[in-house]
Amino acid sequence: MGTTGRTESGIGQRTAVILAGPTASGKSALALTLAKRLGGTIINADAMQCYRELRTITARPSPQDEAQAPHLLYGVRAAEKPANAAWWREAALAALAQTEMPIICGGTGMYFSSLINGIANIPDPGEAARTEARTLLAELGPEALHAKLDPETAAKLKPGDSQRIARAYEVLLATGRGLAWWQAQPTERLTGWNLRMILLDPPRESLREAITTRFDAMLEAGALAEVEAFLALGLDPALPLMRAHGVPELAAYLRGEASLTDATARAILVTHQYTKRQMTWFRHQKLVDTAAMQIIHSITASFTQLSESFIGNLTNFINQYD
Repeated sequence: MGTTGRTESGIGQRTAVILAGPTASGKSALALTLAKRLGGTIINADAMQCYRELRTITARPSPQDEAQAPHLLYGVRAAEKPANAAWWREAALAALAQTEMPIICGGTGMYFSSLINGIANIPDPGEAARTEARTLLAELGPEALHAKLDPETAAKLKPGDSQRIARAYEVLLATGRGLAWWQAQPTERLTGWNLRMILLDPPRESLREAITTRFDAMLEAGALAEVEAFLALGLDPALPLMRAHGVPELAAYLRGEASLTDATARAILVTHQYTKRQMTWFRHQKLVDTAAMQIIHSITASFTQLSESFIGNLTNFINQYD
């Protein structure tokens, strides 16, 4: 059941766990262990695991894991309907409202930030603006479209970041104001919750080994056939799920442009590079007060194998109050 107590913010607040960290650091296994111990519900905060089409290559919890504790916001979005932080925040708030002990688990930093710090209320640009932005992106390329943005927004985006440039341009088209202007408006922060953050920050070499082991396991579990079936749907190549780690690399193998060995090595490298960016983000963001954060500098193949004392200490940390 959920717990309440005295915090800096007042009395009687409900507790929510923020379980964050890089890809392959063991978040899902630890979340499941804690959910079973605390009677909690796991809420997904991983952008790619929101989509329903690719369970294996995105490392979504298995049906067996989902049967052991409630899981929300996993596999709920169709690939052709791109998820974003605004959509996820609304879905997460709805999930929190129905959950006694939420364990919000994932590696998408902007999702956590949107929930805790709020997010700009940017109007939906509409399908016409989205279509025009994508058309211009295809015709002109990202650098030329970047040059059409307002100066404040352009300064925040890399000229080669096609997805974010297209998003910024469609907002400018639809609203007449740049994305940077909308992002500078006041936001509504999360209140009424006692947040306890567990950040997994394992050594890089250990993480690299875990990524390699996991990708090999994905291939054994049928990731190649899963990606092949997904590509056969003929979806827009600009969709976020088309760029999930492992998809472009296995797609290159399926097209005969790379060996499976080279595709695997490339997927592992790209994933490892992404984990560096994830941890850089988490280290530079202050999502919760220092006293409400516990950083774990270790990694294990399965957090279900950790000692009773370790899990007990984490449980005490979650339930403690300043």
